[in-house]
Amino acid sequence: MAYCSTALNKEFEIHEIITIHYFEYMKDFVFSGESHDFWEFLYVDKGEIIVQADQSIYYLKAGDIIFHKPNEFHALKASGNKAPNLVAVSFRCHSKSMKFFEGKTCSLDQEERFLISRMIAEAKSAFSTPLHIPSIEKVELVQQPPFGAPQLILLYLQIFLIYIKRNHFKADEGSIDSMPTEHKALSSNSSHLEQIIQFMEYHICEHLSIKAICDEFSISRSTLHSLFHREKNCGAIDYFNLMKVERSKEIMRDGNMNFTEIAHFLSYSSLQYFSRQFKKTTGMSPLEYFSSVKKYSNEVTNTSKKRMGIAP
Repeated sequence: MAYCSTALNKEFEIHEIITIHYFEYMKDFVFSGESHDFWEFLYVDKGEIIVQADQSIYYLKAGDIIFHKPNEFHALKASGNKAPNLVAVSFRCHSKSMKFFEGKTCSLDQEERFLISRMIAEAKSAFSTPLHIPSIEKVELVQQPPFGAPQLILLYLQIFLIYIKRNHFKADEGSIDSMPTEHKALSSNSSHLEQIIQFMEYHICEHLSIKAICDEFSISRSTLHSLFHREKNCGAIDYFNLMKVERSKEIMRDGNMNFTEIAHFLSYSSLQYFSRQFKKTTGMSPLEYFSSVKKYSNEVTNTSKKRMGIAP
């Protein structure tokens, strides 16, 4: 019997990443706009924004994404209701299938959000340039990136685009029933984890114990421990503490409370303890964080004005 190979086509050929950013902005930030000769998508991880794409205006909330085709002018601003966290990924791709994404906006499902999180995680380990600084126009690889990290970024991006094309083109394409078994298992685990995280979110202003979580979901301590270490690489309470810090960052950027009020609101025993926990998690004090985010939010406007030839 003679074996013969079968050629497999690729819907998306991507070899170049321009930038990968994860931004945390103030609730009043404004980006006056730009255009460039490559693709970009903008994903709203938290908060709400208003986006201009050529002559069209879009209102995006957490979980929404918009694609900008090459040479499309795009600008954005926070809605003013809540400080946004945004993911921006730009890349070169000349595949015919990219035409589908022209003028495309949609809300991402759990699997698609997971792929974005994997891209960000690999980018953090692969690039020496920080992801949160708007002025960076070229990412630099670390001297010795983790094995396969650059390739994984491209693979996750290509898989992500395929999922979007399937899931948001026709209702009967890309349903969960057509997923391989291992993806179903991932969705099941992630769904359980998501419920626990939602419970944590509901109790974010309280002290939460392992026992309370286990009692609420009728699971053992070992099961909870395994779930969080497998999916989040940390313990459940460690993750809850990270959530508290993330919430404190949002409140700072909203500008509705001072540091003492934030500490009290999130049930920290004192401002000093809050500051220590914040610095332990972020590497900077609350004041340093607030100053840096405000600085970079202002830098977005100034950078875009310079690109457009407008004096800041």
